[in-house]
Amino acid sequence: MKKILLIIFLAALIPSLNAAIKNVPSQYSTIQAAINAAVYGDTVLVQPGTYFENIHLKGKNIIVTSTFYQTQNVSIISSTIINGSTPANTDSASCVRIVSNNDDSIAVLQGFTLTAGTGTLWQDEHGAGRYCEGGGILMQYTKATVQFNIISDNKAIRRPAGISSTGGGGIRMGDGRAKILNNIIFNNEGMYGGGVVFNYSNSVLKNCVIFNNKVYQAVAGAPTYGGGGVWTNGNTTNVCVIENNTIINNSSFGGGGSAAGQGGGILVYQVPTTILNNIVWGNTANVSSAGLKQISDIFSGTATVTYSCVQNGFAGTGNDTLNPQFDSTNYLLSASSPCIDKGNPAANYNDPQGSTPGLALFPAKGTTRNDMGAYGGPLSKLIAASVVGIHNLATAPANFELKQNYPNPFNPSTLINFEIPQAGFVSLKIYNSLGKEIAVILNEVKNEGAYAVNFDAGKYTLTSGVYFYTLNYADRVQTRAMILIK
Repeated sequence: MKKILLIIFLAALIPSLNAAIKNVPSQYSTIQAAINAAVYGDTVLVQPGTYFENIHLKGKNIIVTSTFYQTQNVSIISSTIINGSTPANTDSASCVRIVSNNDDSIAVLQGFTLTAGTGTLWQDEHGAGRYCEGGGILMQYTKATVQFNIISDNKAIRRPAGISSTGGGGIRMGDGRAKILNNIIFNNEGMYGGGVVFNYSNSVLKNCVIFNNKVYQAVAGAPTYGGGGVWTNGNTTNVCVIENNTIINNSSFGGGGSAAGQGGGILVYQVPTTILNNIVWGNTANVSSAGLKQISDIFSGTATVTYSCVQNGFAGTGNDTLNPQFDSTNYLLSASSPCIDKGNPAANYNDPQGSTPGLALFPAKGTTRNDMGAYGGPLSKLIAASVVGIHNLATAPANFELKQNYPNPFNPSTLINFEIPQAGFVSLKIYNSLGKEIAVILNEVKNEGAYAVNFDAGKYTLTSGVYFYTLNYADRVQTRAMILIK
């Protein structure tokens, strides 16, 4: 049965019997070289490794994939990395561009970690000005599918002369019908749409985990436009679908624009948006109305929200405000989560069935009725084995606390956990036993909440011994010791 499913999966990906596979790096030293050589229907197959590139699919109907598609081994996603930190031209510094002058583009991008992109300078097609957008991925005029990727630590916060604003830290999609499926999108930054931007787009966002993305006033005096997790904009001829996603712990801060500081989770501006079977929780914003911290729809009233778990509530059939209750990794639902079997009950939204009739296939849980969040619904899949530890977001932490690292002793990496009760500037630094600064792990504004930060001693020339980590927050300081054993 497994072989049959794999054959079906491959057949869906390869549209032509004459399609060729372009192997990277055995045939082509770079991903871009393989793309340049590819023609309609070809597959660019990339082996695990780190590729310092800013690739452009050039409007080609091709598949660019890691070897994940052959084995379905999710660890390949985190070990096949497109690092966009060294662009040949700083004006085009997105990790990936999928731009077509033909709305027929049906390209596929899958199985990668996309990181360190800083966006592309881009002329808005609707006369709004020139922007820097798409830190991880810039998409325009395309039906492309982006699936099974980890999109993290990208920034669309540059504002050179002549640039109006900057956003879409993870993904910017405009004027097309893209499918954004089964991705983990986190730690991206922008001055609007920290995670995802849909601009005049009839696109679909399904089964993604979107967390810890932020919108803030990265450039003094520049306007921000809200939408910490997802930002949608357009008119009544466009429809966006946001279905079975977990949108959590994102933030929208700043001023200047009409939507500034609103929609920590999702901001809807004029475009009709269907928000179905989602978890939208723990997002923050600097507006006075608590309800706007999760989903803001004050500009048009075109968001239809149903069968979703929304902290602070949102009017709609099947919505609730119960704590979603996650387990320890990747925002999977715990066995006691009230979001299990609470999505839309129609059969076409059902979770895949497991080996026992009537019961869902992992990572969905309970019966086959739709589970709210990224691991429910027909596309329910495990996206990554272990990307980040999480915390329960029922309430903000009551105190400022720096916790003992784990594991301790460690080699070469360890997690440092801390909690802050309100948004504020946070500095986390590592020192040796003589008080010499070794590393700066954090030096930025953080929202209220609990955090887990990885310290990898392998990046530094360190000997075995005792080291200290110090957290500064709101004029308060805490220090703890940790032991490196090599």
